[in-house]
Amino acid sequence: METKILNSIEKIEKKTLPDFAKLSLALLFIVVVFLWSYASHGNLPNNTFLIIGAVFGAYMAMNIGANDVANNVGPAVGSKALTLTGAIFIAAIFESLGAFIAGGDVVKTIKDGIINPDLIKNPEIFIWAMTAALLSAALWLNFATSIGAPVSTTHSIVGGVMGSGIAAAGFAIVSWDTVGKIVASWVVSPLLGGIIAAGFLYFIKKQIIYKENMIEASKKFVPILISVMTWTFSTYIILKGLKHLVDLNFFVASVIAFFITVGVYLLVKPLIAKSSNKLANTRASVNSLFNIPLVFAAALLSFAHGANDVANAIGPLAAINDAIVNVEIASKVSIPFWVMAVGAFGIVIGLTLYGPKLIKTVGSEITELDQMRAYSIAMAAAFTVIVASQLGLPVSSTHIAVGGVFGVGFLREFLDNNEKRFLQETRKRFKRHKRELDLMQEELNRLEIIKDKSKTHYVKIVELYKKIDDKENLVKQERKDVKDAKSTKYVKRDAIKKIIAAWIITVPAAAILSVAIFFMIKGFMASI
Repeated sequence: METKILNSIEKIEKKTLPDFAKLSLALLFIVVVFLWSYASHGNLPNNTFLIIGAVFGAYMAMNIGANDVANNVGPAVGSKALTLTGAIFIAAIFESLGAFIAGGDVVKTIKDGIINPDLIKNPEIFIWAMTAALLSAALWLNFATSIGAPVSTTHSIVGGVMGSGIAAAGFAIVSWDTVGKIVASWVVSPLLGGIIAAGFLYFIKKQIIYKENMIEASKKFVPILISVMTWTFSTYIILKGLKHLVDLNFFVASVIAFFITVGVYLLVKPLIAKSSNKLANTRASVNSLFNIPLVFAAALLSFAHGANDVANAIGPLAAINDAIVNVEIASKVSIPFWVMAVGAFGIVIGLTLYGPKLIKTVGSEITELDQMRAYSIAMAAAFTVIVASQLGLPVSSTHIAVGGVFGVGFLREFLDNNEKRFLQETRKRFKRHKRELDLMQEELNRLEIIKDKSKTHYVKIVELYKKIDDKENLVKQERKDVKDAKSTKYVKRDAIKKIIAAWIITVPAAAILSVAIFFMIKGFMASI
């Protein structure tokens, strides 16, 4: 199964554009951003760094699209619930909506939460610092992605902002409390993602897969799973997307979302029932019923990712724009539409051009995925990212998605280990009952060869025949249980080591690179 998935992903990669064409289109996007920023801000003093910042922001946004968005839709494509073209289409729409509608809160945390800009009195120094942060994060992310290291874009930009901030004003500029919360979120995010993903998958197994009639169970529970997703998505849209039109609290938003969910449930339930009637009572058939909810989950996750991770590209760019336009360092800034557009479109272009390569890692190289497992991962990532975005906390979607994959894999391992123990116990019982059966057969043979049988002998013979029949049926069943028991499947330990190592090194690597770039910019500006 895993080999088939790998082969299908490789075929998808071959169908995409050649490397030269991808590079050309990426450069074209950067050139367009350069020309537009130059044409629209040519009359501003010190506009050079705004243009450079726009270019770096576009470069960073494409790297985010190639890395993080691929992580989000990778399980859906890897499980074959979505084609690559369908995943790109859905991600393009919902990533853009998420960035434009709900991206503002996280931008403030990236810009103002990590460092205290008040300690940098000179706006030019602040501009250099944000420029260095953008370039260092983009370079590190590009390098890591090119060698297949699953690093976090959030780690990269946080490390970049920290490094340039320290280079500009010393260690006191860093808000260590905020950084501590962010670091804690990097631990909590994969754990929470893993727990929620495992919880969803266990629920599906318990309520559907372990039932004798899986199709009937699917008719009941698949619409419920879609409804849970609908309620979450609707509540988030009302709270975040419509807040500029009407300000509603969580309770009111959740009540409105509940009515939307009821409508979706009434619509989806007969569709699932109709589809189920044509399916055989197999796991593969049940898997096919999760194609629809997995598509919805991918859309939800893309929206949440656009809202949360667009900050990694445009946070420093928004800070540069504000400092140049207002010739001061403000604590709160509005996010111009063009800045948001650079981040949103860059993410989409990065996914379109370079996404398939990362799909392979998340979709198949950690643990084998099917539709049910992919749905569980997507839902876990969606819940975690949405909560983080509402709190304005820049968590890593890579950590969440990978944590979800690990959660699903470790649940499979736990359940299969239980099956292995069951297999061992069944084998022991089988051997014991087989010995008892042999002894009873020997006793029966002994009684039957007696010529002058008493009434007691005849009673014993009848009883033995009955016991032997019962024991033979038991042995047959246990032989079948031994044959049907599944072998253990494990999460690849090498993948765990590689990912943890990448998580640990990214922040200091991006910070060191940012320090170097900042001093290069400072030295260059001092020489002219």
